[in-house]
Amino acid sequence: MRSDSELAGVTLLGNTATKYPNDYAPEILEKFPNKHPGNDYMVTFNCPEFTSLCPKTGQPDFAEIKINYIPDGFLVESKSLKLYLFSFRNHGDFHEDCVNIIMKDLVKLLEPKYLEVEGIFTPRGGISIYPFANYGKPGTDYENIAKTRLFAAIDRR
Repeated sequence: MRSDSELAGVTLLGNTATKYPNDYAPEILEKFPNKHPGNDYMVTFNCPEFTSLCPKTGQPDFAEIKINYIPDGFLVESKSLKLYLFSFRNHGDFHEDCVNIIMKDLVKLLEPKYLEVEGIFTPRGGISIYPFANYGKPGTDYENIAKTRLFAAIDRR
């Protein structure tokens, strides 16, 4: 069991008075210490019901957002991630922007070894858009992995 000091920054989990944000809310993200920073392992989140708004038309956009990361010192708390992703519901940004914003916010919060975000947006006007953004810690092998994974993502489309 984790000590109270390890979970000091986790305030949403177990809180029954959950407040859903009305707009983009990166401040809602919470983290906790990784008990296994010396191990390389992948954490995967799948959000099949992501929604945002088109910044030009205000029409809703729907997507599946997949997040994979290799943690270093911290892990993201899943309820805070759920509320954060929900905060895009009334937020107007293009698909590519949403994916890059999510990636940058998680990199800022976690400082992971590696992180990738993929958006699988449903078609609008007969065209599907699948943006992919990733990050590898600079000066490490993970930086090279990020480049390799980026080009692999391009090739599989």
